[in-house]
Amino acid sequence: MTNSFKDKLGEGGYGKVYKGNLFAGRPVAVKILNTSKGSGEEFINEVASISRTSHVNIVALLGFCFEGQKRALIYEFMPNGSLERYVHGETTSKTDGHLGWVKLYQIALGIARGLQYLHRGCTMRILHFDIKPHNILLDDDYCPKISDFGLAKLCSRKESVVSMLEARGTVGYIAPEVICRNFGVVSPKSDVYSYGMMLMEMVGGRKNVSVKASHTSEIYFPHWAYQHIILEKDFKLKGVMTPEEDEIARKMVLVGLWCIQADPSQRPAVSKVIEMLEGSLEALEIPPKPFFGSPSRSPEAASITIAES
Repeated sequence: MTNSFKDKLGEGGYGKVYKGNLFAGRPVAVKILNTSKGSGEEFINEVASISRTSHVNIVALLGFCFEGQKRALIYEFMPNGSLERYVHGETTSKTDGHLGWVKLYQIALGIARGLQYLHRGCTMRILHFDIKPHNILLDDDYCPKISDFGLAKLCSRKESVVSMLEARGTVGYIAPEVICRNFGVVSPKSDVYSYGMMLMEMVGGRKNVSVKASHTSEIYFPHWAYQHIILEKDFKLKGVMTPEEDEIARKMVLVGLWCIQADPSQRPAVSKVIEMLEGSLEALEIPPKPFFGSPSRSPEAASITIAES
């Protein structure tokens, strides 16, 4: 199927991804999972969660292979790769790596709709726990699709408590309450936090912490953006040329800042995020200043309450 793993598309913590073709010639992406990674829980998570989904903003799982220690997942092929290539400037495109503000806005809205489906539209609620640019794939029309469900948790709608033995996610995107219970309960709003951090990176065009911004210190982009929103300064962001693009950038920043509030109760539900993105800039309130830092405490083995969004 993969022509002896000839065409490598990428690599993540759980395995390598190769381009392949089905017998009918349909292109696919084949993820070969590392045999050294755990007991195969990420494989079971992926199959169990994504097989329950069917949504335009969720990548389609076409099949899987399981033979002894060999495990593989077969997805629809996404010709434009991951959002990370564009957000972090790892590609050169017709717009010098920037997709354009209208397209970025459409991608942000599509991801939010995909998250809403996971949280509300499935028979089982699915918490993704690893929303980040690397896990957002783009089809030939740049329609975003949430992928990589290796860390996902399935929860019954009637279930109020889910057992978690350790924090899960990627540093820089993990909600504070996933790391330390003092911040609140783990809920769909934990995914909202990750979405907000990703939204800030989409606006900033780089990782939220950039050592390249200063020779002597790190400049945290959400902090910079919050100060500019409060002072109503010109963003002077890459590619912003028109009043419409400036409005899109400001709207994405405001929504992102609401999403990364340290207190989960202050974050909007995904349905509200969609409403805010689709509404007018004038209707958006300035959020409280987010807590710009990460708790250093390690989580203890615990049963963490799943709160309603």
